[in-house]
Amino acid sequence: MPSKVPDGSTRGWIVPIGGAENKENDRRILERFVAVSGGEAADVVVIPTASRMHETGPRYEKLFRELGAARVSVMDFDTRRDCQEQGRLARLEEATGIFFTGGNQLRLTTLLGGTPIATMIRKRNAAGATVGGTSAGASILSEHMIAFGDEGASVISGSVRLAPGLGLTNRFVIDQHFRQRDRLGRLITALAYNPFSVGIGLDEDTAVFIGPDETLEVEGSGGVTIVDAKETTFSSMDSVSEGQPVCMLGLKVHVLVAGATFNLHTRIASADHLRPTKQ
Repeated sequence: MPSKVPDGSTRGWIVPIGGAENKENDRRILERFVAVSGGEAADVVVIPTASRMHETGPRYEKLFRELGAARVSVMDFDTRRDCQEQGRLARLEEATGIFFTGGNQLRLTTLLGGTPIATMIRKRNAAGATVGGTSAGASILSEHMIAFGDEGASVISGSVRLAPGLGLTNRFVIDQHFRQRDRLGRLITALAYNPFSVGIGLDEDTAVFIGPDETLEVEGSGGVTIVDAKETTFSSMDSVSEGQPVCMLGLKVHVLVAGATFNLHTRIASADHLRPTKQ
């Protein structure tokens, strides 16, 4: 569950990225991550544990330094015992930005889940630190995480498996590489299990920046598909066999691009920043 915001503090930003964010020419997503993490005073910890590639952590370290962060460290975890180390906990307590790279989200949750490191990251976000991630690093940010599932637009019972995520929020379920890998069906299937949550499907090179007021703003070159199942009037999920299609009525879908917003509390979408100014 999300940590309680300390008296006098404001919850930090949550920044899920759909993967394959631009790292060369137009680095607006990573630039904004640094900005909301403190700008020139940003102190960023990169956690590359989801990835098996040794160059992943140093690559993001170099990127965040180039984008103006004052301090950047790479903190990898190979065992759950690593998550007990006081030196690592102390380093995270100093961070103003914590960033999870892509890879395998189950590797992240099996190593970090239920450890002092996971607790510390939730506490840091509650106290004002930005926490974000790309691809697998985006999926793990919420309480309910899509572990894996089938591609395609159909809603099929049993086509998606959920696992506990990091638990920064219980407001949404994330899916990434969304349009590129045709993941609408598995996101809606996940919501059929838990209609309370908002489904957020992130295209590649696209992010949502979720502020303390629970308003998300889209950044990047792609789109974000919002699926709101709160007003679902009927679902056959409880009565169909595994592998069978599911009937759902009353879903609300929004497709947002850079500048558009959605409030996770009121469930209201807005494109005010996209409308031309009247002369």
